[in-house]
Amino acid sequence: MNTNKGLHYFNNEYENILHSELTEDSKALKYSHLMTEMEQVYKIPIIKDKLWEKENKAVIAMYRKISMSRNI
Repeated sequence: MNTNKGLHYFNNEYENILHSELTEDSKALKYSHLMTEMEQVYKIPIIKDKLWEKENKAVIAMYRKISMSRNI
């Protein structure tokens, strides 16, 4: 994928939020913004698409990791 914001960028942003001293609510909001950014960069389908997920395993894994962290 040819993008300025690769998975390394999103993982770094995720780790920065995770280890910050923000409240859980603030972290959840930042995770939500990060997920929206990923949706735009990687054109993540709104409805689950098994073929897209199969072709983008690393992307969907990072996306789900962020999503699960919002619910802590």
